[in-house]
Amino acid sequence: MNPYESARMVADYLFFHYADFAEAARGLPVPESAWGFPRRVVAGLLDSSTPLQRALDLGCAVGGSSFELSKSAASVVGVDFSRAFIDAALALQKSGSLGAEVALEGARKQAFQARVDALTHRERVEFRVGDAMSLPEDLGVFEVVLAANLVCRLPDPARFLKEIADRVAPGGQLLLATPFSWLEEFTTPGLWLGGAPASGESFHVMRDLLHPCFELEHTVDIPFLIREHGRKFQYGISLGSRWRRR
Repeated sequence: MNPYESARMVADYLFFHYADFAEAARGLPVPESAWGFPRRVVAGLLDSSTPLQRALDLGCAVGGSSFELSKSAASVVGVDFSRAFIDAALALQKSGSLGAEVALEGARKQAFQARVDALTHRERVEFRVGDAMSLPEDLGVFEVVLAANLVCRLPDPARFLKEIADRVAPGGQLLLATPFSWLEEFTTPGLWLGGAPASGESFHVMRDLLHPCFELEHTVDIPFLIREHGRKFQYGISLGSRWRRR
């Protein structure tokens, strides 16, 4: 069963994508620079110096980065394997806001309202349920493909990286961000990119897989916070990279 279909997970990701820092931190000394990952991953990786027509957000979850991409691209497709995530993203696209509750302390909950940034263009975004490992042929090609915190949640990341070149137009951008958090529940250890005692670093393995079709343009560390309850946060650092399709 897909763990990302539960109501709890939907609420947690709505909070991760849309909650204000103040309502997340509640005065605690947590780093504000690590909040707002879906927005910052686009800001930190996308080259928006020229007009962009089509963008693809793979593993879009509840749509935060898809809406952010709509500020720069005329058309955005957000794809996620979770029907519950896509339903939440569609609700946000329709009304601009969606209420939810997240864990605060024990059985106590914190209510909040997820709101889409008013500067986005919600009408430019299309959300679809889909599998990043098996994208439909009619999806076409894009000038920008984003996969944020997705690579280390795929069953065969090497195959994904080899096949994704077909979805990026010549001269287009592939934007990747991953903490390389390899877990057996998502990826068989033999298919991890690095992470084994005798292997190289995960990023170096990824670079070698992408090199035949892409040129590396930019890397940046992108910290992120996921709140579990009022006083417990997960802190991670994704390695962000922008690759230009040859």
